[in-house]
Amino acid sequence: MNQRSIQRQERLLQALAGGGSLRLADAAILCGVSEMTLRRDVSTKDSPLMLMGGHLVRRDDPHFTPVYDLETQQDRGADIKARLCRRASGYVEDGDTLFIDCGTTLVPMIAELASRRDLTVVTYALNVANAVSHFDGIRLILLGGVYQGVSQSFDGEDIARQVRGLGINRAFLSAAGVHAARGLSCFHFHEVAPKQAAIETAAQRILVFDDSKWGVLRPAFFGALIDADVIITHGEGAAGLSRTPEVASRLVHP
Repeated sequence: MNQRSIQRQERLLQALAGGGSLRLADAAILCGVSEMTLRRDVSTKDSPLMLMGGHLVRRDDPHFTPVYDLETQQDRGADIKARLCRRASGYVEDGDTLFIDCGTTLVPMIAELASRRDLTVVTYALNVANAVSHFDGIRLILLGGVYQGVSQSFDGEDIARQVRGLGINRAFLSAAGVHAARGLSCFHFHEVAPKQAAIETAAQRILVFDDSKWGVLRPAFFGALIDADVIITHGEGAAGLSRTPEVASRLVHP
């Protein structure tokens, strides 16, 4: 990070000293540079700022800092996740190529696939890949890049291109936030590109989430509810979706 970049970010930190957010366009005017320059400034890992939906925020602002621990999430609602995954696995057919998203929600589905034949699983999640590796009959394609331990997934510029180059029959998607008006979101920005590539590529998109995610907004948006062909959830999530006409017909109860 050069000295001018440091000075610009110090000025923006002062502007955000009271919290909140600052529109990127306004921040560019304040610093007398282009929006692209500021995007480059905050794209570095040591930047104290981050970009969220066209706004700059402080990384240390507790209102915006992602808080996610995969080990904690692993056992949360295990029975519910298993039931949701059992229902989701019913859509899998022999010979399918599946995209399985990161997180903990979809991991229980791997065991449900043992009886299927000639499956290929595509993932950028290490925990999903580890689960698949226990089944000799499932071909595994692990998309690589820089490992992000907080989500046990990989981050790489080439991952989205790799996903788009595959013939994916079904994409199983997870979300940390599902909102009737704002759509689908996750904690980490590096998850957005592979999720969106899977949505664009797959013949069928299946969203699976437990109702603790319903009505929740997370920092990184990756899609709309209508992007999912099938939505599998329960409880408050199912009740909320049933009142949303444009997606109610896609709702499946476990």
